[in-house]
Amino acid sequence: MNMKLRLITGALALGVACGAAAGGAPAPVSAPVSAPFAVPAESSIPPGPQGLAIREGKKLLTQTRLHLPRNVGNGLNCSSCHLAGGTTPKASPWVGIWGVFPEFRSRSGKVISLTQRVNDCFERSMNGKPLAYDSAEMNHILAYMQWLSTGVPTGTSVKGRGFGPLDQKLKPDLARGKVVYSAKCASCHGAAGAGIANPAGGYLFPPVAGNDSFNDGAGMARTYTAAAFVKHNMPLGQGGSLSDQEALDVAEYFTRLPRPVYKFKARDWPKGGKPKDARS
Repeated sequence: MNMKLRLITGALALGVACGAAAGGAPAPVSAPVSAPFAVPAESSIPPGPQGLAIREGKKLLTQTRLHLPRNVGNGLNCSSCHLAGGTTPKASPWVGIWGVFPEFRSRSGKVISLTQRVNDCFERSMNGKPLAYDSAEMNHILAYMQWLSTGVPTGTSVKGRGFGPLDQKLKPDLARGKVVYSAKCASCHGAAGAGIANPAGGYLFPPVAGNDSFNDGAGMARTYTAAAFVKHNMPLGQGGSLSDQEALDVAEYFTRLPRPVYKFKARDWPKGGKPKDARS
């Protein structure tokens, strides 16, 4: 079996994001046990075609806008939310993600593969177009995620999956959030959320609003999901410095700034249970 077929078959059988993407995926109902969070050493990448695929997958996920311009419709890379190439706990890591899919997603109302989950992020978080399921690019991405999941038992989530906990009983205050944003976020993400451009192309710090940001169908456009990410990861290098309330307030502010519209939002949560913070 050649590498492409092996990756497709393995992904569909074991658990073919973004989430693996931005969205704070819930722990799968079939995997109540958590495995330790461990990133494999770069030296463990095998030689030959498999190793080349893994390295190419990492490049695609960390320099997505540059290498997949036909599929990215904004100024983001996958690693804008999946920090450090998907190796940061509580930043929706890809470590261990290989073996927990296929998984039921309430937003889709059905069990989906990891391939579908990756494309879901391309259409929402990247405001772009899906990759062909059998494309070299998709298989390279899957190869990287599979390698990151080395040693994690199939059907088991790792500690640190998703975006981490946040007090769901708290109520957001947009006015307070604007103050927190000005004090803690604007220096990197811009006063209007448009990010800080890199003179060489792309962004030094990604936009959290405007046409180059994620669309309103992305998980990060939801207040409580974004707040969990902010609480544990922002400001960059100072994760945990904001209280749950501050993180929730600032998320309420920037998620409601203007951004692209996802035209298929009406199809989400077909079996009901739409979250209170989902954009209508």
